[in-house]
Amino acid sequence: MSANLMIVEDDTRVRDALRLAMEDEGYSVAEAGEVGHVLDQLRTNGVPDLLIVDLMADETDGFDCIRAIRRDHDVPIIVVGARDGANDVVAALEAGADDFLAKPFEIREMTARMRALRRRAGFAAERSGAGELVLDADPGQPLVLAPAAGAVRRGNEELHLTLTEFRLLCELAETPGRVLSRQTLLENVWERGFFGDERIVDVHMRRLRTKIERDPSVPRIVVTVRGLGYRLDLQH
Repeated sequence: MSANLMIVEDDTRVRDALRLAMEDEGYSVAEAGEVGHVLDQLRTNGVPDLLIVDLMADETDGFDCIRAIRRDHDVPIIVVGARDGANDVVAALEAGADDFLAKPFEIREMTARMRALRRRAGFAAERSGAGELVLDADPGQPLVLAPAAGAVRRGNEELHLTLTEFRLLCELAETPGRVLSRQTLLENVWERGFFGDERIVDVHMRRLRTKIERDPSVPRIVVTVRGLGYRLDLQH
């Protein structure tokens, strides 16, 4: 099934090449040459199934663009940046991106990452038979994971998680009390056979904790097991 994609890239030649490659892959492609136009296009044309955002010459604009999109939308975002920009990876993920791909990249790697993100987007439908799980039985505001609804609620309020944060939480919730290594989480949440930087897991976990923990500085639900990985502890 065709999916809608928006490419945010200020270099016309790069944008044209990427558009043609993505159209060959069956995507319907919209383009934005400036980050300032992205939100206007989303309001006018609707939210696409995927976004590719190049950090472009002014990285601050790229990060601001991602944060602005994240305030209102859960659309999967892949950021493209310089191969030697190690700090860009963390900064992009902290801003709300789902994945980071270093330049230069192969189109087949980009499309593989995109397929993985689309699978995450459909995860709730795949788990339609899964029941709700109480993560924190706080009498006043219980924290509940509802995989079938694709939601996490604290009391009557639905929390705003990205697709990746939600998928990570669901992965941990499959086996509460069991430690999952960063590599296992990379393979299961991103794509089997994807050998990415394990920091991508740590950054998303840090963001997840700010949303679900009573005190993110002292996490009790998503616990780090030093040298091994992460574990979900249900709070009764």
